[in-house]
Order: sequence, then C-alpha cells, then structure tokens
Amino acid sequence: MARRVRGSGRLRNSYEGAGQGRRAQGWDAPDAALNAVAIPALPTLRRRSRAAVRNDPYAFSAIDRRVSSLIGTGITPRARITDPDIRSALNLLWDDWTDEADADNRTDFYGLQAVIARVVEESGECFVRLRQRKLEDGLAVPLQLQVLAPEFCPVDRNFTTRRGNIVRAGIEFDPVGRRVAYWMYKSHPGDYRAAGATYNELHRIPADQVLHIFEPLEGGQLRGVPRLAPVLLRLKSLDSYDDAVLFRQEVSNLFAGFITKPRQEGGPPVLDPLTGQPVQADRDGTPMAAMEPGTLQELLEGEEIEFSDPPDAGNTYVDFMRQQLQAVAAGVGLPYELLTGDMADISDRVLRVLLNEFRRRIEQLQFSVYVFQLCRPVRAAWLDAAVLSGAIDLPDYATKRREYLRTRWVPQGWAYIHPVQDVQGKLLEIGGGLASRSEHVLRTGYDAEQIDQENADDNARAKRLGLDYTTDTAVETDGKEDEK
Repeated sequence: MARRVRGSGRLRNSYEGAGQGRRAQGWDAPDAALNAVAIPALPTLRRRSRAAVRNDPYAFSAIDRRVSSLIGTGITPRARITDPDIRSALNLLWDDWTDEADADNRTDFYGLQAVIARVVEESGECFVRLRQRKLEDGLAVPLQLQVLAPEFCPVDRNFTTRRGNIVRAGIEFDPVGRRVAYWMYKSHPGDYRAAGATYNELHRIPADQVLHIFEPLEGGQLRGVPRLAPVLLRLKSLDSYDDAVLFRQEVSNLFAGFITKPRQEGGPPVLDPLTGQPVQADRDGTPMAAMEPGTLQELLEGEEIEFSDPPDAGNTYVDFMRQQLQAVAAGVGLPYELLTGDMADISDRVLRVLLNEFRRRIEQLQFSVYVFQLCRPVRAAWLDAAVLSGAIDLPDYATKRREYLRTRWVPQGWAYIHPVQDVQGKLLEIGGGLASRSEHVLRTGYDAEQIDQENADDNARAKRLGLDYTTDTAVETDGKEDEK
C-alpha cells in the first residue's frame, strides 16, 4: 500500500504544477466548483470593478473599448423569410419599434445593447425584463425592455419553495434543473432613496419574462464574473505605484531653487535688496523669494543660489509600466495598443494580426452571448407581441412561427485597415465565386437589398438629371434593348 502511495506521488510530480515542493507552498488552489468559488466573491468583485472603472483610466479604457467593439452601432436583424412583402413589413415594423424599446425612454434598442454590454463587462452579468404594455400606450409593438443591474437578483438567496423547487443564488430551478423564475427586488438595494418600504421584499418573476445575460465559463454556471476580476489587484497596485511617482515629481518640481547664506548672529534684520522690506517667510519661517519670467534676483553679500535638480521618473519607469499594462491587457482580452493607445514601435502588419485575433474573440462573444441570450429572445417576444396586438398580419403564424422567426443577426462591420487592399481582396473573392456580394455586404453591417435599391434610385436620378458619375453601378448592355 505504501509503495502505491509513493508511486502515485511520483506520478503526480511528473507535472511540475502538481508538485508539493517549497516553491508550491502557499499555493491556494481549492478543489471547488466555479459556483462555490465565484458566488461568495461576486459582491466584492462588482464593487471593486465599478470603483476601478470610475477612477482608473486603464480600467475605464478596457471596458469602453470592449463595449464599442462588441456592439458598435448595434447588432441588427435581417429576416430570412422568402416572401419579399412580409420581409419588408417585418423590417419596417422592427425599425419603428426600436426607437420605443427602452422602458426608461433614454435610448433605442441598439443603445440598450451597449448599456447591457457595459453592465455585463463591468459587473459580470445583466438582467433584462420583458415588459408587456397596453395597446392604448400607442407603441408600434406593445413591448419594452427594462435593464436591471445584477444586484436586483441577490446571490445570497438560497432556499426551497413550497412547490419543492430549489432557489440558488436567487434563481429558481424546477426538479429537472430548468430555470423557472428569478427572485428580485422591486428596486435596486443600493439605491436607498428609491427603495422605500419595499426595500427588502423579494418578488418571484417568471423566467420567460427575464433575460439573464453573461458569458458562461463552464457548464452549470449560475452567475457571471466581472471582466476585470483577474486584474483588479494588479490595477490597484499599479495605480498606487504610478500615483506615488506622480506625487514625487509634483513635490520635487515645486522648488525652483535654494538660496544659501552665511550664518549670522544678532545684528539688524535681513532686508530684501529689491524692496528694502524684511524678507518674506513661509509659515514655518523659511524665507521665500518669488520668481517671475525674466527676474534678475539681487543677492545679499555671501548668499548663493542653487537651482533645483528634481529626479526624473526613473530609467525603468516606462518599461515597467508597459510590462504591467501588457499583463492587464492580456487579462481583459484586449490588445495592449487598444488599451493604452500606444502605437509606438508597431508595424501595420503586426497590428493587423493583433486586430484579427481580437476580432475573432469579439465575434465569438457577439454570437454566443449577445445574439443567443439577448437578440433572439427579444425578437421572439417582439414578434409574438406584434401578432397578438394586430401590429402585423402573418398568415398561419401558429404553425409557421419558426419560419417567421428565422433571422440573421448582423453586427456592425469592422473598419478597413487598408481600404484599397481590403476592397480589392473582397472584389477578387466575389469575382472568383469564393463569396457572394450579399455575404460581404452583410459583414459590413448593411443589407444588400437596401444597397441595391439605393443604387438603382441613384442611377435613375442621375440619368434623369443627365449626370455621369464614375460610381454608376448600372449593368451595361450591348444596346439591343435600346434598339427595340
């Protein structure tokens, strides 16, 4: 038995990371599930993450850059139904509704996407409640969205309901493990002025009225973790170090110079040679000599002036800050150049590689999180409300609902790094049959049918006015149609 134990120890130590030597002492690696580790730490992580975003420019930059890349001007839908009339009607009704989607009436649906993404990145997760409205409210579709901070659903609520359902971290599950409800406060528990008498009351909200948006890191994860969690301590320490260097420079540069004079004992008071008045002194008795541009200061006999030579930030300051910020950028999934705006010593080819890899990760989140968890269920609830309210007539909706719901979601396209080369590459792909024009148009965030219609209208107007542009996209003919 002892031999087996020794053998297992040798096998385990075959991996240096599993060794139990002196270097591994104090290594905290609990054998616990993500929920058991993350949920108790979430309140503190959220508070520190928000404080960092409020006060640390690099934390703010990380969240702001990620939100702008994830959402941009918005992730827009393109109905995939083949009937052109129904497709056009759906698009028009959707455009009318997007301006009315916000329950707080502060932005449109695409602005809500940015708000939700910011809450997810900063706090780890976000809740969106689907609010059904009355017909007399005059909305294009009687549905609005209410964005709720994660604190609305407390992570410390764990109990069993009368029906036998289990509530974990504020989320109610049925016996087969499906989410059936969320237990939420009526108002934000941290907004004491708005809380009122119902501050501590929890309400059961059915799961079909709530969208819970976060990036799952493993199966069965209940709540989301803030994006800055891996780098919060590093950001705090780095900010303290940078602030100390800044304060040292500030203090050392307050002194322009120092005047030394021989020691005097007794005698009349020393007078200023310029004013004839006693030398002005600071609160602690230190003589002060004011300086202005172009000043020629006359000194007394025996006095000397020595100019201040304040220390610089140190030869290693720039390299140290760069290395630490590179670690921060890696921790938040953002290129160092985008985090800091430092484009020194980087070629356009290297930048293209960095951006391509970053965009691949962003596109993964766009479709696996924001399209799947936010856009799809909102579209389904919107279409149901539109049909039930009579805002649109869709034949056989009950049996063809899945067909009507088929939608392609298109994020905002990425800007060209080298416009001429990028466009030429796309034209070669289209001409060689490797991709369709519609596909490339969609990748830019636009609709090929809409562009075709706009081109047709532009060409017709130019022809009517007798204009000739190099951008004319009309298809050339051999003249036979004109002869007819």
